Amino acid sequence: MSIEQIATEAVQLPPKERAMLAESLWASLADPFLMPADADDTDAVALALQRDREMETQVVCPVPHEEMMAGLRR
Repeated sequence: MSIEQIATEAVQLPPKERAMLAESLWASLADPFLMPADADDTDAVALALQRDREMETQVVCPVPHEEMMAGLRR
């Protein structure tokens, strides 16, 4: 089943079940944005440069907070 098919089915679930599904999926992901507590400035700068490259090469696209929240409420 494709992601599109799964998404089409998932959005038809009642809100509580969609929330449970979203929570389950989110919990299954490792958080790539967490910095280790012992990270130094060199690590932080390297991560910032990596994030900048990801945006410049459009691997990721920044989304304004308001737009992201509106999308989550749909």
